[in-house]
Amino acid sequence: METFTGVLLVTANVGSLFDNVGEIQSEWLKQLYKTIQSYKPQFVALHFQEVGGKDYMLNMGHAENFFWTLESSEEMKDFDRSCIYVDNQFKVEDSFTALGSMYFIHKTLKNIQQYDFHVKNFKAVLEKNRYMGSLDRVTTVEKEKFPKNFWPDFKWSRKGFMRTRWIIHNQGLDLVNVHLFHDASNLIACNSSPSIYSANRNNALRYVISRISDSRQTVLPFFVFGDFNFRLDTLSLVQDLSTAADVQMVKKDSSNEVQRIIYEEKDNDHQVLLRIEEKLFAYLHQAVFREDNGRALLKYDKEVAAFHDVIREEGIKFPPSYPYSEEHAKPTQYMNTRCPAWCDRILMSHTAQDLIHRVSLCTITSFHDDKNTI
Repeated sequence: METFTGVLLVTANVGSLFDNVGEIQSEWLKQLYKTIQSYKPQFVALHFQEVGGKDYMLNMGHAENFFWTLESSEEMKDFDRSCIYVDNQFKVEDSFTALGSMYFIHKTLKNIQQYDFHVKNFKAVLEKNRYMGSLDRVTTVEKEKFPKNFWPDFKWSRKGFMRTRWIIHNQGLDLVNVHLFHDASNLIACNSSPSIYSANRNNALRYVISRISDSRQTVLPFFVFGDFNFRLDTLSLVQDLSTAADVQMVKKDSSNEVQRIIYEEKDNDHQVLLRIEEKLFAYLHQAVFREDNGRALLKYDKEVAAFHDVIREEGIKFPPSYPYSEEHAKPTQYMNTRCPAWCDRILMSHTAQDLIHRVSLCTITSFHDDKNTI
């Protein structure tokens, strides 16, 4: 008889939790504990991106307190073993990714082992292990920052991936935490379909998949979950949203460079329908991104399709996960900084999807900052 194991996979870009310590962080943890209590998993995998927030040099101490609070909380007391990896060495620029991965093992789960990439062997997990630093000498995790030449025309930032390998009830699998490159400018994102940013993310994700599937280790089913920064096909979306609008291009005085694009309704007193700037995407009818979990916009969510030869994804049944307001009093409102999109995803190899359909292995959850979308 086959043994089933309750596994909860969570991905969360937690940058705002450290830039706004207080109510947002407290509410975020309440939602996490509520989710864990609801599903009662035996194994919890938490993948975090942007540990320390935007001002990580100032806030990394807050991040360490956050991990300690979570690990030592009353709600997690029945998880008697854990493995925690936090890349917090921001002074080591060549390798700093700001990724954090936490794995909690319930006292009822006995048959679990973790892989040592140095000795190439699995070992039983018997206690709580915490690793904070550059992680370069930690043999139970692989971590890599994307090379500079991946996007030579853009600022090199803390993006990369982190892998751990497990055997849970005789089933081996890889869990990969990833953070891909974002859209630096809404104006550039509107220039082409697909955008240059989409192409960069495609290259980076292909690199991750090749690294976890190469000949260094036996290939296992894998789950890649994190902040992929996948965006909607902005050019196609804007064209469809503005079919009945007049367009005005505002250029900088000293050059021919577009500074702002304004779309005004042809009737209704020329009300501004959409305004786009480098870091502004202000659409009049924001409710479209929330109605029916934004299902009408899924046709513009195209970036995952390029990987269907190697990757699958369960159905999306939650609204775009980014960019929610960072104001505690506006939990369902999007900021007008970017076009809302499903940035936070849990992807899996074909063999991993076969596994969860066969044994009901996973509950899949994604958070972005203080939001919980299941």
